[in-house]
Amino acid sequence: MKIAIDAFGGDNAPDEVIKGAAAAVKKEAVEVVLVGDEKKIRERMAALEVASDKITVEDADGVILIEDDPMEIRKSKKDCSMGRAFAIVNEGKADAFVSAGSTAAIVVGGTVLTGRLKGVKRPALAPIMPSSTNHYLLLDGGANLECRPEMLLQFAVMGSIYMEKLMHVKTPRVGLLNVGAEEEKGRDLEHGAYELLKNSGLNFIGNVEGRDVPLGAVDVVVTDGFTGNVYLKAVEGMGKFMKTALKETIFGSGIAKVGALFSMKGIKKISKQMDYREVGGSPLLGSAKPVFKAHGSSDALAFRQAIWQAESFARHDVNKLISDALAEMGDKTKGESDK
Repeated sequence: MKIAIDAFGGDNAPDEVIKGAAAAVKKEAVEVVLVGDEKKIRERMAALEVASDKITVEDADGVILIEDDPMEIRKSKKDCSMGRAFAIVNEGKADAFVSAGSTAAIVVGGTVLTGRLKGVKRPALAPIMPSSTNHYLLLDGGANLECRPEMLLQFAVMGSIYMEKLMHVKTPRVGLLNVGAEEEKGRDLEHGAYELLKNSGLNFIGNVEGRDVPLGAVDVVVTDGFTGNVYLKAVEGMGKFMKTALKETIFGSGIAKVGALFSMKGIKKISKQMDYREVGGSPLLGSAKPVFKAHGSSDALAFRQAIWQAESFARHDVNKLISDALAEMGDKTKGESDK
């Protein structure tokens, strides 16, 4: 599988992208196309002593920035590193796309440039989050600020397939993010989505409160992109706070440091479980091509993991599984305007 990666997306590009690619191609099935200013990429590859016949370079003009209008990826910046990476995938020269660049531009590219899977109303950004038991998938993480009930049903279908096929979770539990567990809780969106999910044939466990999600209550949690992004940022912030507080507590005194030595194995286990780099990237589920958004501050480990994720997604043909599942559900995933 060949993965096209935006070599200039993210805070640590291009060096960490290059190092991540070098680590990723050690896996037999993976090849990488680094897309961006060819001269700069080759200069940095030489400086980093990276050389592999499984890494190729595709020249591109410029970079789309966070402050840019994301729609410019279709117009004035269509030949930038991200735009060319999308083009390579669309042209069939690569099997999947990875970037740590502008989330908004990636959503536009993965929706407009690649198109959507047949039957999908809106692709959803699906970050993989750590829980006390393992991981769970959040849909939507911010691609669609306003949603309809049938969109949340599609999110649940796509998320369940991803967790089962790539994360090896048998019969994933699906929860609807809400302000209470009772069926009557929430807005019209949650009321409508609840009825659809209840009759979907998925392993729907009902409404779930935000406090219970990180404790392992579900494997897939669905909500609109506005609520999902607020939840995502709150969890990220709390994780950073806890990590800082833990360090200050453990290393705050000599006695604490001695005690920490006896707990180091457990501390390392928790730290690894909460480390976003171990997951690598968030899929844009519903895009017609495998599209992955890596964290903006990704390092070589995170890029390696994101590339491996994208390769696994393409190899398992997850998009076909999603399309088949949506087609089988038929009218359940259609809104009134579609019938």
